Parts: sequence; C-alpha cells; structure tokens
Amino acid sequence: MTTTQELTEGLDDLPYSVFAKACPSRGTLEHVTGRWGGLALTALYEGSLRFNELRRRVDGVSEKMLSQTLHALERDGLVHREAQPTNPPRVDYDLTPLGRGVAERLLALIHFVEGSMDDVLAARERYDSARA
Repeated sequence: MTTTQELTEGLDDLPYSVFAKACPSRGTLEHVTGRWGGLALTALYEGSLRFNELRRRVDGVSEKMLSQTLHALERDGLVHREAQPTNPPRVDYDLTPLGRGVAERLLALIHFVEGSMDDVLAARERYDSARA
C-alpha cells in the first residue's frame, strides 16, 4: 500500500501548492475537478466537438454552465477553441496537449470509480441502514 508520505514526496520542492490559499494551481484544480470541467475534458478526449455536440455528450449541463466551463478551461490552456468564419458560425473545441494529459488522468479516475460502484452502492446502503 502506498503511504501519504510516498504520494507527497518531492511536492515541497514544487513552486506551487494547491494547499496554499493564494496558489493559482488551486483555481485550475477546481476547474478540472469540478462537475462540468472534468466531464467536458474527458468528453473532448475522444476528439474535437462542436458546442452543442459537447452539450449533448455531457448530459445535464446547461448552455450557460458549459460556456463558463469552456472559457475557464481555455484560459487555463487545457481547451482550444476554434471559430470558423462561416454562416452560421462554427466553433470547435479540442484538447490542448496539456488538456489531453489532464483528461487521461481523469479518465483513469472515472474508470476506477465506475468499476467500484457495486462497492460504493453497498456502502451507501449500509450507511443508510445504520442511520434509519
């Protein structure tokens, strides 16, 4: 089993720390791990999507929230937005190399969570039963 010390070894040498309130990495972590950011990034891992294609892929996100999420991810350098000068305008979203690296790690976490859902659901049932 990996210890916390092993996981955090060498992090003190980094110039950024999400544990520091004023660190800019904290905002990026929020964008990446927030409900819509993680889903948008991993949906784009499959390839370039137009706004409405992405909205359909990320079921439940509002147009406003997706727009805000994509702006934040673009600002962080994780998503590339390309507007085509056509009528009607066409806008495509794709991952940058940095965004691709983040999405790969998120997908590993997503696969782990999805694969563990039987255990999670059983734990929820035990928890709820104990408090009923």
